[in-house]
Amino acid sequence: MALTGRTALLAALGSLPVGILAPSWTGMLAVNAPLSLAILCDYALAAPVRTLRFTRSGDTSVRLGDRAEVQLTVTNPSNRPLRAHLRDAWPPSSWITGTEQAASRHKLTVPASERRRVTTALRPTRRGDRQAERVTVRSYGPLGLAARQGTHRVPWTVRVLPPFTSRKHLPSRLARLRELDGRTSVLIRGQGTEFDSLRDYVPGDDTRSIDWRATARQTTVAVRTWRPERDRHILVVLDTGRTSAGRVGDVPRLDAAMDAALLLTALASRAGDRVDLLAYDRRIRAQVQGRSAGDLLPALVNALAPLEPELVETDARGLSATALTCAPRRSLIVLLTSLEAAPIEEGLLPVLPQLTQRHTVLVASVADPHIQQMSTSRRTIEAVYDAAAATQAQAQRRRTAEQLQRHGVTVVDATPDNLAPALADAYLALKAAGRL
Repeated sequence: MALTGRTALLAALGSLPVGILAPSWTGMLAVNAPLSLAILCDYALAAPVRTLRFTRSGDTSVRLGDRAEVQLTVTNPSNRPLRAHLRDAWPPSSWITGTEQAASRHKLTVPASERRRVTTALRPTRRGDRQAERVTVRSYGPLGLAARQGTHRVPWTVRVLPPFTSRKHLPSRLARLRELDGRTSVLIRGQGTEFDSLRDYVPGDDTRSIDWRATARQTTVAVRTWRPERDRHILVVLDTGRTSAGRVGDVPRLDAAMDAALLLTALASRAGDRVDLLAYDRRIRAQVQGRSAGDLLPALVNALAPLEPELVETDARGLSATALTCAPRRSLIVLLTSLEAAPIEEGLLPVLPQLTQRHTVLVASVADPHIQQMSTSRRTIEAVYDAAAATQAQAQRRRTAEQLQRHGVTVVDATPDNLAPALADAYLALKAAGRL
């Protein structure tokens, strides 16, 4: 039996005269007997907690930062009405800090043999699966002097998906894709693209595009026009090793890489290309293969949701071998990793020829905007030293990028906010050049 605040107050008030007028135990019991009887009766009339039945319904997934609602139905099978306070417990990251108490606690009344529904509003602050912990119910008697309390496990899981904040860049990139594809502008020309049609030569056209056979049949010079090839294969590889755990601004590098991967996937699937995903450090952490265009993005988002960085050094040889297995024919391999000198020079560079020999390789990395800010500050002596360190770090990244470029790798190095559109632009540039 749980004593409420009201019970404690009444007990204190009831015992005060006893201490003054009747110091003996018998007298105290006699004076407090009505109050004790009221408490016992109130406790007896409180609805039992153990026999309550619970069912859940509501959202099973939500994007990070959005609101999810989970309904909890409470059924009271007893012949006494339930007057209760209920706490629906979830992990702390299920709410914005400071809002948990208001969102998880409910006051309800359930008549005998009836049921009522309460709604718990979640606003998760981290990706992954959020699982309901337990439901605690405190059932009060009609006087509110005493209460029964019990706990029930009512399982439910809400998967928190990546927010995909870069989707705002998708319309502009799709417009460029349509232009590239010849639906809104003149078709581009480049080696390795699919022949589309003939048109008259204009100054500035590449002479290699002249169709001499067609020119011989007419009085003007004819050139071939091309459209980007479709059904190309793109393998997006996420490095989930220790370097992906570093925070840049408010988010880990891995989250920024995920956002870029989602924008690239949405764009490439609209372009008619096939996209697969591989997340790897020393083993495969997530994989999406062979999905149709309509199922691709939901499958990708679902696979990325529970993914977390692993505090281990990435096995570059294993990553390369797995990527080659996932891409048996010529593909564009997009590797989202760090441009730190040691992991690149000791891990990726030795195995890079195996990838570039058969595939087009693009390496994308998250740059820290704070480094750029440090490199321009000169206001104090400490700031000058910081600027020197930042300039040295930037120079090292440029040297690492140049090493990769000498092996024929396209490098994208951008801040978290700019990585996704920069990667999409690099993809469109490769497509326009006919390198896919």
